Amino acid sequence: MTILIDRTRDRPAAPGSPVSVAERQRGKAQTAGLYKPRTLIYPKLVHGRWRWIKWVLLILMLAIYYITPWIRWHRPGALPDQAVLIDFAGGRFYFFPIQLWPQEVYFITGLLVFAALALFLVTALFGRLWCGYACPQTVWTDLYIYVERLFEGDRNARMKLDAAPMSLNKLWRKAGKHAVWIGVAFGTGGAWIFYFHDAPTLIRTFWVGTAPMTAYVSCALLTFTTYIFAGHMREQVCTYMCPWPRIQGAMLDDQSFQVTYRYDRGEPRAPHKKAASWEGRGDCVDCNQCVVVCPMGIDIRDGAQLECINCGLCIDACNEVMDKVGRPRGLIAYDTDAAVAARNVGEVPRHRLLRPRTVYYSVALALVGGLMVWGFSVRPQVDVHALRDRNPAYVRLHDGAVRNGYTLKIANHGFEPTMVEVRYAGIPGAQLKSPGHPASVPLRIRVDPNRTTPVRIFVTVPAGAVGAGSRAAAFEVRTARETRTVPTAFEFGNVEP
Repeated sequence: MTILIDRTRDRPAAPGSPVSVAERQRGKAQTAGLYKPRTLIYPKLVHGRWRWIKWVLLILMLAIYYITPWIRWHRPGALPDQAVLIDFAGGRFYFFPIQLWPQEVYFITGLLVFAALALFLVTALFGRLWCGYACPQTVWTDLYIYVERLFEGDRNARMKLDAAPMSLNKLWRKAGKHAVWIGVAFGTGGAWIFYFHDAPTLIRTFWVGTAPMTAYVSCALLTFTTYIFAGHMREQVCTYMCPWPRIQGAMLDDQSFQVTYRYDRGEPRAPHKKAASWEGRGDCVDCNQCVVVCPMGIDIRDGAQLECINCGLCIDACNEVMDKVGRPRGLIAYDTDAAVAARNVGEVPRHRLLRPRTVYYSVALALVGGLMVWGFSVRPQVDVHALRDRNPAYVRLHDGAVRNGYTLKIANHGFEPTMVEVRYAGIPGAQLKSPGHPASVPLRIRVDPNRTTPVRIFVTVPAGAVGAGSRAAAFEVRTARETRTVPTAFEFGNVEP
């Protein structure tokens, strides 16, 4: 059964009933013209399960971001020992034991597709968990609000301080807050540049002015954007700049878990006096605590909204109120629209995790993940390309033999030197020679690690085996682990021997 919930029409307010902050803001917006200046939001500190989860994830993700560039990973020779490094100068991406070359950018593409599909699946199942718990904008905004509380106090104290005239007390609190904000922003930009250079080296050269100019520019840019986005724009980034709130609407349905006001239990709402009866009314006491703790400044009781990041703080606030008035927790909870509508008509709600869109996303995720694993498992240690000389295309020697010149580009993706054996197939009697390498059958060449080695090779066909025109041939390059076959051609010319 498909249940449609119409929340597009405004709920008429009873005469004299309280009006939510969100309704007041919408009323102001209707008369404000095309542009509405930002209304400051003072989210109140709340305690509970979801706030605790957000603290844990905030500490974990900040620790990963700031510590990762300093993790060392042994690599032989002169290779960098930084575990995670995007080395533009050397044309490499290092991630612990994995090393990617520029021509392997398809692995990065596959990783991005995999991450996007995982985000689609999580959103279809559990709503905007990414926005509420893991998005960098959310994480750094939470950190900035924490710093703000340290200097200015909680919601009421901050509102009182902003309304007060300038004084020494207000000046040092505001100055201290912004100084720490700038310090955090600078640390954010500084940590970012460590992912592109050796961290211990860069931290020394940065302060003496000998670091690359890109490091200073990138650090300044990240410092500025972090300070502006997390300190001054906050919810505006999510509402106006980020496209994800608009995209995620196509991935949600009535079976998606979201932070939900259970109107079937909460309505009709009204203030409640101690010892008064609960008969004929809902559990919502219209205290607006779910509004004052919301970092986006919305009223969750108005239903699903583009601004809602599903952080769950309104759940903790409502549970505190329910404990005080002696009512069951869960008036606001992670729930589905279908479950709320079913309970509203007296039916038992059923949660369907398996449905067409989640199956599609899961199958696509498994396919992309499988392709990624397969690609890494068959990824060659040695990659070979053959370039045949074009001018001259061939050389006829004095004894009637014909010689072609080639350049083999042998890329060793490993971290150790590799000995390769080169053979030439397709032309009977062909002989290989390489300047600087001893003559042997097959031709043996040492390839240095983590680089592409160009090898000049001459293939000579004796007079007795010379033909006419062009004939298909191939180089066979063997290592201890694999054999690579590189198609090419041998040019005899148009004159018969």
